[in-house]
Amino acid sequence: MSLNSIKPHNGQASSMDATSIRGLLEMTQPTDLDDEHSEFRLDSEGVSTQAMPITLGAPVVGGGVAILEHHRGDFPSEDIRVAALKATLERHRGERQIVLLQDFPDPDALSGAWAYQLIAKQYNINCDLVYAGALSHQENIALVKLTGLPTKKITSANLKEKDLANYQGCVLIDNQGTTCQLLEPVRQAGIPIVAIIDHHSLQEDLNAEFVDIRPSTRATATILTQYLQAGLLKLDSSISEHVKCATALMHGLRSDTNRLMQAQEEDFLAAGYLSRFYDAQLLNAVLQVYRSKRVMEVIQRSLTNRVVQNNFSIAGVGYLRYEDRDAIPQAADFLVTEENVHTAVVYGIVRDEDDEVELVIGSLRTSKLTLDPDEFIKEAFGKNSEGRFFGGGRFTAGGFEIPVGFLCGFNDNTEFSKLKWEVFDNQIKQKLLKLVNPTDSY
Repeated sequence: MSLNSIKPHNGQASSMDATSIRGLLEMTQPTDLDDEHSEFRLDSEGVSTQAMPITLGAPVVGGGVAILEHHRGDFPSEDIRVAALKATLERHRGERQIVLLQDFPDPDALSGAWAYQLIAKQYNINCDLVYAGALSHQENIALVKLTGLPTKKITSANLKEKDLANYQGCVLIDNQGTTCQLLEPVRQAGIPIVAIIDHHSLQEDLNAEFVDIRPSTRATATILTQYLQAGLLKLDSSISEHVKCATALMHGLRSDTNRLMQAQEEDFLAAGYLSRFYDAQLLNAVLQVYRSKRVMEVIQRSLTNRVVQNNFSIAGVGYLRYEDRDAIPQAADFLVTEENVHTAVVYGIVRDEDDEVELVIGSLRTSKLTLDPDEFIKEAFGKNSEGRFFGGGRFTAGGFEIPVGFLCGFNDNTEFSKLKWEVFDNQIKQKLLKLVNPTDSY
């Protein structure tokens, strides 16, 4: 496709000409990349047709976007990424944006969203960081309370159209909308997606101005730290908010790299940069939170109910309260440490009595380098009626959420609740064991 044929999504002529586009690409000519192993394609529709290590939205002034895709090797250069994000932020100067986190945000999501908020503030863009679920993991609660991290819970039922009218753009950090129930009402309100920054495998194509998805990167906190290093925000150790955000980023990076044991060079470089600003005592206070009695009970249930086959440990833990949801990944973290176990899957039916909703929620943890959690979960549970996967994953972890549907509801009849759990427990186990023991019939 000719550079001269690039048009924005709205089909109108772009005010950025081919020369300007070439200016962004000059830094990645053959002198920087091996032609034999590199390929660039500019898609004027901004829609990806296949998964790739990175999908970067290169802004086209005038409301459009060209997608730069690289199918092999490392792409793109840091300068191009920074220039693209700067142009996007400049184009939305003075606006108000809603930053959507996954329903149960982790330290990586929380810290990354905070960093984006501070970067956007340099362009007079005000951001609200929101999630629909709960902060149930003790460390997440401690992180928000001790750092004053500016996030708030908004349920989809309480997200009124008049509230959304205040926003001119939406941003997804550490997710692609598949784990965020707030995305649908935001899209129905006609709010455009300005940016997606994530490190999980490509989930689905979303029409966004700027997209930076890097499945090979261990943490979204690493990506946001790189933008800070590039000068989008100059951290100042004398500014309390900067110190606390750097501390949160260090925690997010540490969390998603298993205490840096699975970190790569870029993660260590990001941690080295953050070490100049973060508060070690504050981070230690966040990490010194103990497991609650409820979490210990769920771990005990997982130990009692686990089925171990072919080095997989699979455990259903029954019914849990909505606020105890994060006990599931903690139980998976515990089971995967057992001798001769390389992968653990823990799941349960989580009840939200306020909204009368029930979901089967599960977590996967693995130490097996050749097992892809994203592929495993997608193959095990497939898609819903709308074509969206029930779950996905990243390097060593994954998760899934399956609506209970017609059988949803609370019943005082103990026998009914027991039968319902047995149905879902057997179905989940059957789907998982088909992959664990493909030669057996279930």
